[in-house]
Amino acid sequence: MLRVVPEDDARQDFALALDEICRRGAERMLAVALEAEVDAYLERHREARDARGRALVVRNGSAKPRSVVCGAGAIEVNAPRVNDRRVDEVTGERSRFRSSILPPYVRRSPKVAEVLPLLYLHGLSTKDFVPALAEFFGTSAGLSAAAITRLTASWSAERGAFMARDLSEVDYVYCWVDGVHFSVRLGDDDRLCVLVMVGVRTDGTKELVAIADGYRESTESWAELLRDCRRRGMRAPVLAVGDGALGFWGAIRDVFPETAHQRDWVHKAANVLDALPASVQAQAKRALREIWDAEDRPHAEGALDAFARDFAKWPKAVAKLTGDREAVLAFYDFPAEHWIHLRTSNPIESTFSPVRARTDVTKGPGSREAGLAMCFKLIEAAEGRWRRVNAPELVALVRAGAKFVNGRLVERTDKEDAA
Repeated sequence: MLRVVPEDDARQDFALALDEICRRGAERMLAVALEAEVDAYLERHREARDARGRALVVRNGSAKPRSVVCGAGAIEVNAPRVNDRRVDEVTGERSRFRSSILPPYVRRSPKVAEVLPLLYLHGLSTKDFVPALAEFFGTSAGLSAAAITRLTASWSAERGAFMARDLSEVDYVYCWVDGVHFSVRLGDDDRLCVLVMVGVRTDGTKELVAIADGYRESTESWAELLRDCRRRGMRAPVLAVGDGALGFWGAIRDVFPETAHQRDWVHKAANVLDALPASVQAQAKRALREIWDAEDRPHAEGALDAFARDFAKWPKAVAKLTGDREAVLAFYDFPAEHWIHLRTSNPIESTFSPVRARTDVTKGPGSREAGLAMCFKLIEAAEGRWRRVNAPELVALVRAGAKFVNGRLVERTDKEDAA
């Protein structure tokens, strides 16, 4: 039986032709989109006329061609221009057309800009960006070491502005906290601990609250961060979720004493299992799941007591669980729909898991400041993919002080309302 075996050169030519088709198609689609955007702008303001009846908003040729790096490679753009002679009556400033598709002076698409901090944080050196990415994108424009250095400097400035913003207009009902550790290539201290706080607003949306440099998750570092948030108007969260790092819990008791505590069950289970011999870890893991998956607090209390009896031969493991009895079961006093979110600090863990998986084979960011900037951009990119908590309408009730017993809302009596 005969068959056709394609030549390697022909296969390579086909791959190159396919990439060129994609790039040219992207150029044409972008040109059409920009023209449509300008046409819509002109149509929207076609009634604007001067005293002589001449249009105030008209086309004004095209801007100088420029190259924009996007996922399809480097594409040439010849953006249309608009001459808008309208003047704002209040401010006296002249109106301007600004494209929402292609902002002025942009050289990289948002997706490419999102990739750069990821690569840098994962260990790619600034001098390696050009050889690593120039062939893929078809150009080295915007990928030089100097450009990346300027980019990291701007990210540091963005983080600084973010950490100085007013928090009095937002309300975080739940907060997850964690300390993320990275190796640092330069400087006297070879370790960076990034303190991260993610909150849930009253509408159920998750967002980054704060990100700062901390020293080994110490009480002083967490207290300084929490006091700074309080100075900028942050209210005490109803519930904070985190691992067993003693620094944070000591700090929040001092700064926000009214906040309830919930220990992260993923970390708690791992710590308990580490104190048990391997021969009983599978049985212990099932017993632990009986606690956090219980339908209500009484069943969870019974499962916890059963664990303490069944594994009494290993008092160290039992003490790790019973010593934090209230903190590991706090989520039962909140809506059942929220339990899946409150048992773990997964919003932070999942964001940094790709980085943590590679810290053993990379040396991390070049400096502490660069590491903070990279982490900030990493979370900023991930934030757009975060979904709201289940039953978001219940978050506002939690903030209002509604009482939940075993995950169910308890109606207040007339006597309680009068009191």
